[in-house]
Order: sequence, then C-alpha cells, then structure tokens
Amino acid sequence: MYIKHVLYQEDIKKILSLPIDWSQLNHSTILIAGATGMIGTMLVDTLMESNKKNNSNIKVLTIGRSLEHAQKRFSTYFNHPLFKFIPQDINQEISIDEEITYIFHCASNTHPKAYASDPIGTIMTNIVGTNNLLKFAALNNVKRTVFLSSVEIYGENTGSISQFSETDLGYIDCNTVRAGYPEGKRAGESLCQAYISKWDMDIVISRICRVYGPTMLYNDSKALSQFIKNAVNKEDIVLKSDGLQHYSYCYVADTVSALLYILLYGVKGNAYNIADEKSDVLLKDLTLMLSSYVGTKVSYKLPDEIEKAGFSKATKALLNAQKLKQLGWNACYNLEDGLQRTLSILMDM
Repeated sequence: MYIKHVLYQEDIKKILSLPIDWSQLNHSTILIAGATGMIGTMLVDTLMESNKKNNSNIKVLTIGRSLEHAQKRFSTYFNHPLFKFIPQDINQEISIDEEITYIFHCASNTHPKAYASDPIGTIMTNIVGTNNLLKFAALNNVKRTVFLSSVEIYGENTGSISQFSETDLGYIDCNTVRAGYPEGKRAGESLCQAYISKWDMDIVISRICRVYGPTMLYNDSKALSQFIKNAVNKEDIVLKSDGLQHYSYCYVADTVSALLYILLYGVKGNAYNIADEKSDVLLKDLTLMLSSYVGTKVSYKLPDEIEKAGFSKATKALLNAQKLKQLGWNACYNLEDGLQRTLSILMDM
C-alpha cells in the first residue's frame, strides 16, 4: 500500500518539516469532508503521522459516503482512538456530537466522467453539501473552515490574461452539463462569503489547479490520471485531443502543504491559488514526458460521448500563486519529480 512506501513516507516527512506553527494544530479536532479523495487521503495521513511522530494529539474526524472505501484507504489506523470515520453524505443534514476546531471541505465530484454521469450530484455537493457544512460550522463555533475550490471557476481564458490571479475571471458557458462543476464551485465560494457576512465566520478558500499523485483514485477519469495509469501499466498513452491545452499542475504533497499554510496563515474571506509555475505544461508535452519514463508511445483517439460531455473546454488555465507564496509556501516538487515519484509508488503497489 502507498502509505508504507518509502517515497510516500518521505513526502509526509517533508510536509511535517514545514516551518509552520504546528502548535496551532495540537490538541485540535479536524473534520475532513471528502476524506477518501486524492487530497483528503494525504491530508489525513499527514495529520495521523503528526500524531505518531510529534505527539500532536490531533483528533481526525473524516466524512465519506463509503465505509468500505474508507476502511481500505485508512486501514493502518481505522481503529486508532484519534481517528474516526463517519459515513455521511454531506447533501444530508450534518449532526456530529464533537467539538470541531477546523474543517477542510474536500468533498466533490472531481473528474469528467462523474461530471457527465452524475451532473445533479456534482452541483448539489458543491451547493447543498457546502451549505450543510457551513451551517454546521456556524452553529458549532468552528474556528476556521477551508473550502476547496478549483481552477475551474476561472473558466476559459479569452486570451487577455497570461495567468489567472485571484481577482481575474474567464468565460463559462453555463448552459451545458459540464458547467455544473465550475458553476457549483463558484456558488460554493459565494456561499462562503454569505456565511462570513451573516455569521461572521472565519472561512478561507483554496483554488486548486490540476492535482496528481499516488493517492489518485482508480476510477479517476481526469486526463493526467488516465495517462499515469497507462504509464504504470506500461501501455501506450492515449491522448483524446490535440494536446495543446496549457495547464498548471501540482503534486498532491505540495497541495496538502499549501492547504496547511492557508489554514494557518490565510486571511479570512480570501481566496488563494494553489499552483507551481515550474509545473505549467502543455498536455501533449506531459504525455511525452510520461511515455519517455516507461518506454511507450503516445497515441490519439477520439473521446466517447460521455467523456466528451465531461471534458473541460478551457485550453489555457494557468494560475498565479504569488498570493499564496506571500504566506511562506513554496512547492517542493517540480512536475518531473512529482510524476516520477507517483509512478515509482504506484508501480510498487
């Protein structure tokens, strides 16, 4: 399992060595919604390792829809006294008899097939689910909530912007099934601002670029996840476009470290882009990089209708992360390092 892999343990050790005030997390209770996803999983693993290595005494409460999935993801400490899994669909009212210090809202459909096959669930998790979590936070005096938003809220770059900063906005055709994800995230951010205004809550927003890493889910249909699976299986990489999309990427360990910086140092009500300019790349160059690692080729294939309906229309989505860097954050892994670590871990599983 990836959690026992030496490289994965090195990633967690690097996060735990960050020059942040870890004492703010000691003896806290942290609720993570969407804990079994790619980012949530590594966040849980990091906090539990901090308990083990640093005696942090952080109680980690996790929410997810599948008990079976959670048992597999967190088998190492599923019965640990500082870990608790709560089977819960956040689209239903949340009632937890615990005093929560912090919340990370990581729950969402996050890949194209889910957007197309579960369009209503995609929207509702980002609106109804977000409302339920924020309502719970307001009624229970949660110290701070971090909402995980997305690069998708920026939409299509119309050509006038080299990189999206937090005050920029691109174009989204809202009259499509695919729009449910970015529009849902936009509405989720607006809900955060509404709760700040009405309840004086402490909420910060992270806008995350395209994330990859060894904790990716097997059914993840994002392009990079498919390419990584091809590379792990030493298959030709199948590119279902011309590959001219220019995107920002971030390794999952760097994404988790960024979330911790935002939790501890972000300004109430502010949004922060999570990306690393050293990992900006054209999609076709990304496939060539992966195929060269494993000695395979890149082939081209038209997407099926379900895949096509879920694909992003954005051809340029680069994020400016200077605002986050001003909090003290820097990525530890460039794209080449992150991809090689991901492949090494997954190939050994």
